[in-house]
Amino acid sequence: MATRAIKFGFNHMVCPSLTPEALVEAAAAAGAAAIELRNDIGANSLGDVETARRVGAKAAERGLAVRSLNALYPFNVWSDERARQTEALARLAAACGAEGLVMCPLNEGRMLEDSAEKAAGLRAALRGVRQILGDFGLAGFVEPLGFPRSSLRFKRDAVAAIDDVGGADRLSLAHDTFHHRGAGEDAFFAARTGLVHISGLEDPTIGFADMEDGDRVLVGPKDRLGNVEQLRRLYADGFDGIVSFEPFARAVHDLADPIAAVRASMAHVSAALAAS
Repeated sequence: MATRAIKFGFNHMVCPSLTPEALVEAAAAAGAAAIELRNDIGANSLGDVETARRVGAKAAERGLAVRSLNALYPFNVWSDERARQTEALARLAAACGAEGLVMCPLNEGRMLEDSAEKAAGLRAALRGVRQILGDFGLAGFVEPLGFPRSSLRFKRDAVAAIDDVGGADRLSLAHDTFHHRGAGEDAFFAARTGLVHISGLEDPTIGFADMEDGDRVLVGPKDRLGNVEQLRRLYADGFDGIVSFEPFARAVHDLADPIAAVRASMAHVSAALAAS
């Protein structure tokens, strides 16, 4: 690990108060390789094609990839409305030069039981999304959510469904270290992983089945999620993509200088991997 150069990404959730253009500048100044834009952070969401083109051009000028637009939700509840939503997001993603869309499943305590109907619905959704993404030349990053209320918790189920629809040419996994630990999943699918999201949990009073997005801080020495161990395993198994910071905690967003905190987390993760 000592010689590996980690390709860090800045998900816009590192500091939602930044405009997309300011996110580009912050990521470039910190030495990141990519950014992820979002459609769910209020006024700074990517919401129109003109802004998307402007931000994409600025990212290219600063040598940054736009890895994704985050996120299509709930991708696995397919309908005419979801198809229109997918097409609208795909158009924005293409306009900013993004490589793909992050796809998140229904996370509302419904569709929890395994059933033939649920399995068929997931596969129908993957077929529909894949077709639209193909029209725009985009990839899809399927991100199982590890919450007990999530309708798709496990990466193994996502991989099986992707294979059933012949979608591996366009669909891969987003491995989220928070959700991996929350689901209690042991399986890693490095060869099927197109993107990694990292965040930490430090509060010792929170159980892994009870943690929420608001608990997600940056990765530091007190991290309980095993981010470094998860990355070590992914790299050992052949992953070589973007590792993108995605802290949701207000404790991070309300810092006087959250980007400085991200830089410190970059240094910590890099040092910890180099020492392993």
